[in-house]
Parts: sequence; structure tokens; C-alpha cells
Amino acid sequence: MKVNDRHYHTIWVNENDTTTIDVIDQRRLPFSFETIQLKNETDAFEAIRNMTVRGAPLIGVTGAYGIYLALLHFDEKISLREYLNEKAAFLKTARPTAVNLAILIDEMVDALSDITDKGMAVNLALQKANEFKNREISWSEQIGEYGCELIEEISKKKNGAPVNILTHCNAGWLACIDWGTATAPIYKAFLKGIPVHVWVDETRPRNQGARLTAWELGQEGVPHTVIPDNTGGHLMQHGMVDICIVGSDRTTATGDVANKIGTYLKALAAKDNQIPFYVALPSSTFDFNLSDGIQKIPIEQRDAAEVNQMEGISPEGEIQTVRIMPEGSPVANYGFDVTPARLVTGLITERGICKPNRESISSLFQK
Repeated sequence: MKVNDRHYHTIWVNENDTTTIDVIDQRRLPFSFETIQLKNETDAFEAIRNMTVRGAPLIGVTGAYGIYLALLHFDEKISLREYLNEKAAFLKTARPTAVNLAILIDEMVDALSDITDKGMAVNLALQKANEFKNREISWSEQIGEYGCELIEEISKKKNGAPVNILTHCNAGWLACIDWGTATAPIYKAFLKGIPVHVWVDETRPRNQGARLTAWELGQEGVPHTVIPDNTGGHLMQHGMVDICIVGSDRTTATGDVANKIGTYLKALAAKDNQIPFYVALPSSTFDFNLSDGIQKIPIEQRDAAEVNQMEGISPEGEIQTVRIMPEGSPVANYGFDVTPARLVTGLITERGICKPNRESISSLFQK
């Protein structure tokens, strides 16, 4: 997608130095657009942990490149397989909820497990990481095509009036590589000339809707309005939302969905107002080993500073952080919640749209 009319991905191999991976520093958006260079697996780990990169698909791809960067520094003091397993285990601990990280790292390890020569391993690791990146782009675009059909159908029923779409957090191209998951259908519809308008939840505590989704929609020229998190129910009651589309960090084999904290409340409001609630995700976000999302998906608890402080830009153009609550007040900062399958209308994947149940999911993902 575009940044100041120039096409970008969120992660790429440095064009002048293939031993360096470049990423957009999403902590700086929307106030400034900056990139950071990753030169080893620790850089990749920290970029994931501190949310320089974020979003399940992007986290997974960053982990894959992290394996490549680790192999560049293999010193042969232990066997390559031991080294690979050690670095894989390390990278997997960067963040716990998004399953893409573990899945793509495991795919990297599987592809490299029989290689004993460092040079061959490095070359194959770079090849595989690039393949995974391109695969995520393709999957996001396919999600967009399938989801666009839902928006187009609503547009026809409204006789061409704008389709009002509510989304939560950022499941846009910034969370992926290009197109996004929840935003991909929106971009596809917009590019087809279908009138759309997006309600963008600010998404506390990190404001990733207000800071990231609004920024990227603005860069593409998509009509949108930022709303406080608790506004969605009111809009739904008054017929101002036609469809909800959100992303996912982990979805079980039975259709339970882990997404940014607050998603569950939006799903409850949508159910109460008979508004379709869709989740857009690639197959790399499914955890086929889990059935009970509420009991089994690990929920990340993050630093209190994300809640008791807010970052903004001053009238003088300086980025500042201010405390917004009494000093010493305790904070509970759960990063995600789980929306049970019964509240989800459907799952939009790169293979098509399915119901959030084991039978329907299995029919799309037989392997």
C-alpha cells in the first residue's frame, strides 16, 4: 500500500545489504515515518517484543527473517541443528498470543533441519523467508477479494449508498505485509469504486486504531471516522453500522477468535443488533491444535505504562508522553480477549469464507 504516494511493504530485505532486514517503525506512526534495520536475531526479537512490528502475519514473517539473521552469525561451536533449535525457541518467546510467530518459525526449522552447511542454510533461509512474505501478501489479497463480495452485496441492497464498516484495532497492511486482513476487503471495495465509510475504533490502550488504521486509510484516501472504543454499540443501535470486520491473532479449530482487547464487546453489540460480524485471517493464524479459545489461548498482559500514559504530539510538533491517571493506581493491561465462535458470523480466509465451526473450517483446510 502507499505512504505519501510511494508503495511500501512493512518488511523487506535491504536493497544494498542482504544481511540487513528493514522494517517500518510502527511505534513512531502517525507522527513520523521511520524505518529500522534488523541485523541479528536479537534485533528481530526486540522489534517483535517492543511492537516496532506488530500484527500476527507481520510478527510471523519477522520471526522467519529472524531465523535467517541468526544463521548469518552461526559460529559452528555447536551443531547447526542445535543452534537452529536454540534460536527458534528464543524467537518464539517474543510475544505469546499470535500463533503465526510459532507457525512460521517451525516452518523455517522444518525446511532447514537436514542441512549441515552454513552457506546452504543461509541461502535457503533467505529464500524461505521471502516465500513466506510473498505468501502472506497473496493471502491478504485473496482475503480482500472474498471479503469485497460481502461489501458489494450490502452496497447493492443500499442502492449504492456508502457501506458503513466498523473495525477494531489495526488489522491493516501495517499488521501484515500489504493489503491487510480486515482492511483488505475495504481496500478492494474502494478500488472498485464501491462507496465505503469506515468507523475506526481508537482501540485503547495503545490506540492502534486511531494511530495506525486511521493513518493508513488516510494514505489511501478511504473515508473514515475515528471513534472512542465504547461508541460502536451506540452506532449499531442507530443503524449506522452495516458490517463489522476485524482481524485475529489466533483462531481455534472451532472458530473462537483471539483479537485485540475489546473485540468481544463489539461482537456482543453486533449480535444484539443483528449486524454481521466477520473475522478476516490467513491460514497462518489458525491454531488447529486448540478447541477452547477462552480456556487455552494465552492472553498477553502488557506493561502498565500503556494504560497510565498516553503519547501525543504537542502544538510545537514535539512527541510527548503524559500520565493520565493518579500516580500509584494499579493497572491491569490485558492485550487480547477471546470472542467465542457463537458470536462470529463467518471467517474470511484466503481459501474462502467459512462458518466458525470445526466442520466448516475443516472443509477449507483439509491439510
